[in-house]
Amino acid sequence: MGSDSSPEGEAGPVLVASGICKTYRQGVWPFRRRTKVLDGVSVSLGPGEVVGLVGENGSGKSTLMQIMVGALPADTGAVDVHGSLGFCPQRPVVFERLTCDEHFELFGVAYGMSRDERADAQRRLYEELDFRRYARERADRLSGGTLAKLNLALAMLPDPPVLLLDEPYAGFDWDTYLRFWDLMARRRGAGRSILVISHFIADEERFDRIVELRGGKAFQK
Repeated sequence: MGSDSSPEGEAGPVLVASGICKTYRQGVWPFRRRTKVLDGVSVSLGPGEVVGLVGENGSGKSTLMQIMVGALPADTGAVDVHGSLGFCPQRPVVFERLTCDEHFELFGVAYGMSRDERADAQRRLYEELDFRRYARERADRLSGGTLAKLNLALAMLPDPPVLLLDEPYAGFDWDTYLRFWDLMARRRGAGRSILVISHFIADEERFDRIVELRGGKAFQK
């Protein structure tokens, strides 16, 4: 990682995934077969850019995003990130017996935030995503929609320059869905970069660019 310089002072990409290949082995010996999910995929994300990652189920969207954040190794290829990453996985990674407040405290420590920084960010996210009333509710007692809000808020807590979101609004009601896009617009305005896995055709106009995964390859739409 490091700074990236471009001609005429233009900022270069904040994230570049180059030539990513990933093959899964399925079945048991001697009937095991190999399925290539990603075949030389390259994707970049520029400063202040909101990019949609789309494709059919099984096209490798979540696999690619997990490789980008280092949660899954690629067979070949490289990922170069300039700045810190925030990641909102498709399935919330939470501790069932901890409250929302306790999650914020725990993740704030993990992110290396000061108590005041974490408290300010926590207060703002409760308001922006409208779930302050669940602050002292345990994760295992939250509805699916509220759990999705907590999952997203934890990824956004340290205000990372690069945010990777895997179907972040699954379970959101319409009001929260609109709140989400208002929040993303403000982040874009602040120069933050966002990559979103989406299945919603209605989202297309909200993206600066759309990358489609098809047949293991990446195509610009």
